Amino acid sequence: MTTTAPAATGVAATLRRLYFVRFGFALVWAALLFPTASSINLPTAVLIVLYPAFDVAAAVVDARSARVDAAGGSANGSAPGLYVNIAISTLTAVGLAAALTSGIPAVLRVWGAWAVVAGIVQLVVATRRRRLGGQWAMIASGAISVLAGASFFVMASSAGASLANVAGYALLGGVFFLVSALRLGRNVSQSTSGRQAP
Repeated sequence: MTTTAPAATGVAATLRRLYFVRFGFALVWAALLFPTASSINLPTAVLIVLYPAFDVAAAVVDARSARVDAAGGSANGSAPGLYVNIAISTLTAVGLAAALTSGIPAVLRVWGAWAVVAGIVQLVVATRRRRLGGQWAMIASGAISVLAGASFFVMASSAGASLANVAGYALLGGVFFLVSALRLGRNVSQSTSGRQAP
């Protein structure tokens, strides 16, 4: 049985909790956005800006756990990517706030650019975290995010552009977080039992 260092196990446990929270947030967020996806009103605007703002908060928690991992002697190189993600998501929140005044096509373009760049960052971070386990879903999610981001640009130019696909994108991302959380839970349990075994 392969075991991980205590620091890595602690990081995996932290990531597991964070991924569950991210799944729950994505589920509720998508459910709230779907009914208003065809127009921009105050609730829609709040939801649109809230999503990248939440991503910033989640990345801050994630980066702190990566620093703990590094302090424990098992650095995995994910912290720089997380700091990039914090900067990108912060800029996206500001960009979306501005785009909301121009309509759904502008929102789709900003969201699309964010999805592409954030997807690439997610691919890099997840690849560097493979030893923690449960990262294949994050790698797949990053790749899908890049493709989805490109599709948002196409949708922005189509008639009757809607934010429904953005809600679907968030929901699918949440499912990937759930899958990773479940997988990380198995790895943490196996690692703990492996350390306790005589």
